[in-house]
Amino acid sequence: MILPCVEHEPLQPVDAAVIWLHGLGADGHDFAPIVPMLGTPSVRYVFPNAPAMPVTINGGIRMPAWYDIRSLDFDAEGREDPEHIARAAAWIDALIARELARGIAPARLLLAGFSQGAAMAMHVAMRRSEPLAGLIVLSGYLVLEDEFARRRSEASRSLDVLFGHGIHDDIVPVAAGRMARDAVLASGSPSERVSWREYPMGHEVCPPEIDDIGRWLARRLA
Repeated sequence: MILPCVEHEPLQPVDAAVIWLHGLGADGHDFAPIVPMLGTPSVRYVFPNAPAMPVTINGGIRMPAWYDIRSLDFDAEGREDPEHIARAAAWIDALIARELARGIAPARLLLAGFSQGAAMAMHVAMRRSEPLAGLIVLSGYLVLEDEFARRRSEASRSLDVLFGHGIHDDIVPVAAGRMARDAVLASGSPSERVSWREYPMGHEVCPPEIDDIGRWLARRLA
């Protein structure tokens, strides 16, 4: 299954691609407006739309979501449904396969995401047997934390990762983001491949963060 996507096709010949996953309740249009600010003229951006589903923490209201969230407590057991996570991972893997079929090499393909989308981007990237060019985790956190280190692939240890988080985030506390970063480091990523940035903001992105993402992408795709 290929999810419907918002795509930004560059004017120059495409030589790299970024698959960018939105957060809970948003859609593929959410981050499309920042593409011109990133300074990546030969990169295709793919912003998939997650399907609508009932979300427990929002009273069962249907909204775009990668998986159901059962609790706002990041320490709660069973916070995510493993079957939902596996289903969403399959959707993302299908998008990756499509970019490879379009001629994008794995070393020129990145995953990015915000909040729930960041959690899924990290989940998928860290389990791939063939490493991607990089991973961007914005206001993100770990899913299925207990099995993260055990299920992580050896190849993912060479992955370059950029974490960005707001220190005033009241949806995904910065502590949850730091815990995800620490888990990546503790499970084998060299410190020089993991970048952490904090910003004086809430659950959002800000111009300095967008600037940092653009510079980081330029280095990864030089």
